Amino acid sequence: MDPQAWLPDVTGHPRRLVEALRLGGPATRAQLVEQTGLSRATVSGYVADLVDRGLVTPADPADARPTGGRPAGLVRLTRRAGVVVGIDIGRTHVRVAVADLSHEVVGEHVAELPVAELAAGDVLDTVAARVRDELARAGACTADVVGTVVGLPTPVVSAAGTPYGTVAQANILPSWSGTTPAVELRERLGVPVVVDNDANLGALAEVRWGAGRGSRFTVYLKMATGVGGAIVVDGNLLRGVSGTAGEIGHVSLDPGGDLCRCGNRGCLELTAGGSALLQAIRTAAPHYGDLRTLVAGAVAGDQACRRLVADAGTHVGVVLGGLVNTLNPDRIVVGGELGTAGDLLVDPLRRALARSAIPAAAEHLTVVPGSLGGRAEVLGALAVALREADRLG
Repeated sequence: MDPQAWLPDVTGHPRRLVEALRLGGPATRAQLVEQTGLSRATVSGYVADLVDRGLVTPADPADARPTGGRPAGLVRLTRRAGVVVGIDIGRTHVRVAVADLSHEVVGEHVAELPVAELAAGDVLDTVAARVRDELARAGACTADVVGTVVGLPTPVVSAAGTPYGTVAQANILPSWSGTTPAVELRERLGVPVVVDNDANLGALAEVRWGAGRGSRFTVYLKMATGVGGAIVVDGNLLRGVSGTAGEIGHVSLDPGGDLCRCGNRGCLELTAGGSALLQAIRTAAPHYGDLRTLVAGAVAGDQACRRLVADAGTHVGVVLGGLVNTLNPDRIVVGGELGTAGDLLVDPLRRALARSAIPAAAEHLTVVPGSLGGRAEVLGALAVALREADRLG
């Protein structure tokens, strides 16, 4: 069936209820009254109609965020209303998640894949196959998908008014430069697709469900193979003119330093990115072959690993000082694989930031590790797909 086929039949006030449930997740009738501005009697009548049509059902107790579970005393959209797909493509992994429109994750899978060593088309072939597998495991198919969002570790530039972005110069994924993966994946799956920068998606997830909840102005850092960032103001991404706002990894710390793959010299990423840390550890402890084991070594007390993680935090804190002075955010959330080092990374970052930011900006700022871990980007993709389902279709 057409994944949006039921929407034209849900018009007027009932459609407002459906949209409220899709955007906010399961809700009580009282909450729906507040969200839609309709009377209690009107909401109750339309909920009953939607229940009769199989689009809404009573929900069970649990958390309302898309990690499983359904809140008590609430109503929720059923699987018949459709599903959304979130995809996180990293340098060495692909994570796929499927959620229904009640914000419940109904399928999720992550697998290692040498993305940086493969052609973009080959990766998208694999992604398409994994999406079909996850949909099947969730009891759905591509015809049920009302929106798909993909996160990539590279800036994505979109023309005004179109959801189809072009990958800008992709330093981490060189073979993707100039490609339009949303178009290519849509051709493979026949579903609505948009592509965004992974740090943008991680930022939205942390602000909505994680360590950024309650913040009005959040700077999010994704510290992994590279160093990415995103800025969220009142729940909305600050993208900038060309979509690169928040890309602090290529701020130059040393104009005469080593050449970065972006063409600049002395970039922050050359001292604080995961690739740089792994290169530095090879002499002292060559058995740390990837960032995950390096972070585990730091947590376990390996002094070489701890020094590298702390130095990375210090370098990032210096750069963030200028950003804090300029933007005056109230929270910085540190995510990504390196971010799982927690206070081993964040404490030296805080100290360096306190030295480099003006007191008036620093005293109203909190710096915290992300709370969603490796799922932040894919949960952010689901959040965007839920919010933009009508537009994606």
